[in-house]
Amino acid sequence: MSARLLPLPGGRGIALDGCAVVMGVVNVTPDSFWADSRVGDSAAAIDVVSAMVAAGAAIIDVGGESTRPGAGYVGAEEEAARVVPVIEAIRSRWGVAISVDTRKASVAAAALDAGADIVNDIAALGDDEALGLLCAARGVPVVLMHKRGIPANMQAAPEYADCVAEVRDFLVAAAGRAIAMGIAPDRIVIDPGIGFGKRLEDNIALLSRLDELAATGYPVLVGLSRKSFIGMITGAAPADRLPGSLAAACAARSRGAVIFRVHDVAETVAALAVFDASTGAMS
Repeated sequence: MSARLLPLPGGRGIALDGCAVVMGVVNVTPDSFWADSRVGDSAAAIDVVSAMVAAGAAIIDVGGESTRPGAGYVGAEEEAARVVPVIEAIRSRWGVAISVDTRKASVAAAALDAGADIVNDIAALGDDEALGLLCAARGVPVVLMHKRGIPANMQAAPEYADCVAEVRDFLVAAAGRAIAMGIAPDRIVIDPGIGFGKRLEDNIALLSRLDELAATGYPVLVGLSRKSFIGMITGAAPADRLPGSLAAACAARSRGAVIFRVHDVAETVAALAVFDASTGAMS
């Protein structure tokens, strides 16, 4: 399987064999770890998204539940009330692809009705079986992410014998379950879940051996932007982790990552464009 196009509703699609695909993060939450990614309402989101689209974001990822380490659960009704108005506002203005970052079928259904195109599930369809069936019925792509535990406790002493192999096997199995639910293979994206129940050495191993995930044939999405492992390496606070984030993105690109979920769209687009041009990845 060699995905070259990620199909979207309405006959649209995202090319996966050219330039790197950048996904801009919009958190409709009060507690996401990077304060500058938070928006309070649809009016605030429009200004943020306008800048992201102008800077070259191919996907806007809208989330209404923080999944940072230690974060608590948000009820489906509240989560939907946060994301739906923002998705409606984006869709009314731009044709950019929209993903909804949720692990709940009811929230995803409301988001898809509002104009979302992709479901980005940190639980890899493991929290809510109805979510996989919904994605199959709607024919939308799904991002399957690996995590260990739940956000509230996932950083409580995670351990792996071989993190990369375990993550790869988990994601291949998750993709198999998604296919069994009726989701087409070309609509599956995998995400190693950097920082989700991982130690520093696990995150570094995943980044350095990302080609082993790319070898599965599924497009690989990475979320590296301003994460704590960058701070552990550099000593920088979240506000000062942009240089490390860009370095990590280029490292991930060199090992086969295709989609990059980021807070800093313009800077990441520029860094990856130069990287692709200088390494021949665009040819």
